[in-house]
Amino acid sequence: MKIKIFLFLSTLFVFFGCKQENKFTSKLNSSEDSLAIYFLLANDFNLPIEKRREYNRKAFSVIIDYSNDSISKINLFKVANRYFNMDDYHDYKKTVDIILERSIISSDTNNKSKALTYLGDFYVSQAKSDSAFLFYSKAEKIYAMQNDNLNIAKIKLNKALLQFNEGDFLGSEITIFNALRAVKSEKNNQVLIYDSYNLLGLIHNELGNYERAVEYNKRALDIINDRNIEPVYQSKATSLNNLGYVYQNMKRHANAIGFFEKGLLQKNLKTDKPFVFAMLLDNLAYSKFKTGNFKGLPEQFYESLKLRENLKLTSGILVSKMRISEYYAFRKDSVMALKFARESLELAKKVKNFKSVLLALRQLTIIEPKKASIYSKQYIHINDSLQKAERKMGEKFTRIEYETDEIKSENTDLVVQNRNLILFFSGIGILGLFIFTINTQKAKNRELLFKQQQQVANAEIYNLMISQQSTIEVNRIQEKNRVARELHDGVLGRMFGVRMNLDGLNSFQDDIAREQRKSYLTELKDIEQDIREISHDLNREKSELINNFVAIVNNLFEEQTKTYQSKLTSNIDNSIKWENISNSIKINIYRILQEALQNSNKYATANNIQIILKKVESSLVVKISDDGRGFNILKAKKGIGLQNILFRANECGGKLEIKSEKGEGATIKVTIPI
Repeated sequence: MKIKIFLFLSTLFVFFGCKQENKFTSKLNSSEDSLAIYFLLANDFNLPIEKRREYNRKAFSVIIDYSNDSISKINLFKVANRYFNMDDYHDYKKTVDIILERSIISSDTNNKSKALTYLGDFYVSQAKSDSAFLFYSKAEKIYAMQNDNLNIAKIKLNKALLQFNEGDFLGSEITIFNALRAVKSEKNNQVLIYDSYNLLGLIHNELGNYERAVEYNKRALDIINDRNIEPVYQSKATSLNNLGYVYQNMKRHANAIGFFEKGLLQKNLKTDKPFVFAMLLDNLAYSKFKTGNFKGLPEQFYESLKLRENLKLTSGILVSKMRISEYYAFRKDSVMALKFARESLELAKKVKNFKSVLLALRQLTIIEPKKASIYSKQYIHINDSLQKAERKMGEKFTRIEYETDEIKSENTDLVVQNRNLILFFSGIGILGLFIFTINTQKAKNRELLFKQQQQVANAEIYNLMISQQSTIEVNRIQEKNRVARELHDGVLGRMFGVRMNLDGLNSFQDDIAREQRKSYLTELKDIEQDIREISHDLNREKSELINNFVAIVNNLFEEQTKTYQSKLTSNIDNSIKWENISNSIKINIYRILQEALQNSNKYATANNIQIILKKVESSLVVKISDDGRGFNILKAKKGIGLQNILFRANECGGKLEIKSEKGEGATIKVTIPI
């Protein structure tokens, strides 16, 4: 009915035009009538934005002269809402500040709490999470004093969403459960419970707890299926998208596609919630691409991107461009892949979306391997800064909660003190002296309590120092072990080979022997350089191993054949796409080969060694076999060599298999998922 009245009045106004405005206005019975018209026109989305803003200002000018009563505050909230819908946040805050000031003057706690909530919404729009959290907390304290559980739950849900957006997932989960506890009757608060389960599903999806994420999203979907929420909100489409996204993260794209397609079938989705439609379409296209179904691609990616650009959804635009880049990279169109990845990186930096910056840098590392080291340095720097910022924001949220509790406590103390003052001035001299003595005693008690609290704080600081020292010691031991592995795997193996060759040349003094000794001296210089690199930068692996893995492995094999008498045969599967395999996996594979070759020559005295690197389904298999003396597996597993191989296999998320018996050679097999 309200919509029909609004359309009727809007049409009537346009019909008569500007020339009839004075005549129309003269027929208004009062300022309330003009105010109603101004509100309607300010909300008419068919009018230009400046015209709507003008009518809203007229409404404000009418209300501002009203007396400070509840009706004027209600009307001012209407003005604020319309400014918010116009994205005019400056006038929105200005209006809310006036409401808050008037509410404080008139001791109107109901409108004060509402104004504080509106200010929280303002700072959310400005991406100032800490300020938004502060004002939500202040509003929550008032609702708590009024025992308004429904508004307490709503505020807690807003705070939980802030925590989620800042990466404080565990804190967000705790806040949601507190919100659910504040709501006693589920039947009367289905929308709030739906939003809570929906957010819990998102939290566990981010934490990688996919089964829990599916459970919470299905709970949210059950609430929608009970038809307790209006279809215009398109909650079902949202939940279907969230379920599909969880399965997408689980790499179960076939299941995900079903949810995305069902979500896109929801009636009036593109009209009611175009951003949800764009999200479903983009997710559907991505899961189809991952299953090898290229029907409708890349058109669906572009359709979603265009809609997000029209809606100015920056985060959605970043996701679309990254996925389009990934699609073209898979299709071997490096030019288009590079174009969209760079656009995504530039936009992410512009809007300071550092998580998207990290994704873009990772994609560029794959597309431009020559610049991998540059992108990797940027990635590490930004990732470290982002983690620190998230920790600081979580701590800031906790501190805001604590400080608002302190303010509440201080206000309570002030009330008690004022009451005591009234009693003091209304009493007789003896009673006054008695009260003074009591207050003096209270001051002493507070001082004693402060000293006790200070002692507790000092004890906590000491425990923290002890804990930190323990952490430093653990890290130091881990770093020592890592350096030991590097020296054992990389340097000692090469020095062993050089020493054996120099020993063999000691009995020769001809020119050929001298030349060979010079080459081995050069090799010793290279080993010296390796040791220097390890000491200068413990976290850096050899760039040659990262940039040209197959060539480095072949060099290792050639060095093996020159140094030792055993016959080496190798087979590297040409179908392996080394550029898609992470640098850490390549480094660990190289060290495993190096260690295995050293064991075969140093301990097994093998005549024949066979090395195979092949792709089996979605895994990379590294297999080293020899016909040497063999060994007892149970005893050999305690040695540092096989321990290093096991450690590196685990770092890759791989599986190590060892087969050997005395006199029957040995086989080492490492299976790594890629």
